[in-house]
Formats: sequence, structure tokens, C-alpha cells
Amino acid sequence: MPDFSTLTTLAPYHIITYGTLLGSSIFQSFIAGPVAFSSLPRAQFATLQATIFPIYFSLQSALPILLALTYPGRSSSTGIKPAAKSSVGGFFAEENQWTTLLPIATCFAATVLNLVWAGPKTNEIMRLRKHQETRDGKKAYDPPPHSQKMQQMNKAFSRMHGISASLNLVALAGTVVYGVVLAERLE
Repeated sequence: MPDFSTLTTLAPYHIITYGTLLGSSIFQSFIAGPVAFSSLPRAQFATLQATIFPIYFSLQSALPILLALTYPGRSSSTGIKPAAKSSVGGFFAEENQWTTLLPIATCFAATVLNLVWAGPKTNEIMRLRKHQETRDGKKAYDPPPHSQKMQQMNKAFSRMHGISASLNLVALAGTVVYGVVLAERLE
């Protein structure tokens, strides 16, 4: 029978938080986004993504904070007192700067940048581009030629979309690196 006393420690909440961070990132990046792109008309896809991304990036920004708060310390071999600090103290401990703090801080920084800068900027360009489509009588993704203004907006959108996607992959990489560190602790 399982020993549920572990529920009084930070460990299960840390694992659940990590699983949510990794799972939601993989699901949105490699399943939900691509399936929506291939299944929905472009306008509906853009509306869906513009609605989902603030929620997704908010979640991806909050979960690294929860990881820091639920960081489980190591027990000493005697089990009498912890060998390493738990929670934020352990997360920021000098011995964890490279293995724990760096990958999770990288994830946090990348998702916050997406939440407050890259995502809103991309949505703003999409909104302006939609207005330009009305003026030009042609969709941004229709074959060329395009007006000079639409060419500029398409280039700006491609750049911001690339930055946002890159930030998302950096966050995912930080999450995976921390997963390896976490797995080493489970041995």
C-alpha cells in the first residue's frame, strides 16, 4: 500500500508542477498548435491562437515560480534533518545555481518575454495587417505582388513570430534540462 505521508512534503507538488509545465508546453507547441493550423481556416486559427497564447504564456510564466516554491530539499541519510534546503531557499542555493536555477530561470524569462512583449507585439501586427488587407483588397498570405505596406507588415510579422517561437523553444529546452536534473535526483 502506498505511503501517503509524502503528501506532506513538497516533492509530489513539485513533480506535478513540472509535469504540467512540460506537458502543456509539448502539447501546445507540437500538437494543439499544428493541428489547429492544419484544421482551421487561417482567420479562425489566428483568433484561436490570439486567445490561447496569453493564457498559455501566463501558465508557463507561473509554473516556474511554483517550481521554486515547491523545490524539495534532500533528506540526510539519517533522515533526522534535511541535507539541503527546500522551497525558494533550496532553489536559489549556491549549489543549485547551474542545475536548477539557470534552466528554470531561462524558462521563466523566455515565457515572460512572450507574455509581455513578443505575443502582444505579434497580435498587434496581425491586427494591423488585417486592416491593411481590407485596404489592399488582398490577404496577407495571398501570392504576390503585395503593397509596400503589406510587405513591411509581413516581414515584421515573420520576424516577431520567429522570435516568439524561438522563445518558446528556449523555454522548452530549459524545462527539459531541468527534467534531466530532476530525474538524477530520483535515483
